[in-house]
This record gives sequence, C-alpha cells and structure tokens, in this order.
Amino acid sequence: VGAQRDTYQVVADVSQFEPPDIVVTISNCHVAIQAEKVAEDGTVCDTFTHKCQLPEDTDPLSVSCALTEAGTLVITARRR
Repeated sequence: VGAQRDTYQVVADVSQFEPPDIVVTISNCHVAIQAEKVAEDGTVCDTFTHKCQLPEDTDPLSVSCALTEAGTLVITARRR
C-alpha cells in the first residue's frame, strides 16, 4: 500500500490475465485480488492471489479500482 497526498494505492501486475478472470473484493479495509486462468480443457493453468489491509484512516466508501491497458490493476482509496 502506497500513500500519495490524500489517497492510498495498491498496484498489482495482472497482465497475464483477462479482465473477466480478475476478482477484487474489499471487506473491512481488507483488499483481496484473485485471478485465475483456465485452459481450454478446464484445468487451472495460472493463479494470482494478493491480500492486504488498507490503513485505518481509509474512507471505505471511496475505494475504487481500474485496470490499465498494460494490465496493471490500480486500487485507490481516499484518506479521511
């Protein structure tokens, strides 16, 4: 988790996954990123999991995420 002025950011490289394969959940200031690539035969061929806790002064209603064209997932939250 990085801080920049009045925001926190979590950045993850998920470029090896397609957008529908990526799931981001946020609960009680805990962020979980999970991605799974499934082969044509139905087997899981690649996974990514990352969990972190946002600082206590995070505004939980301000959390948003965006996926860049380069495959970088950026989760942003405002500080109170």
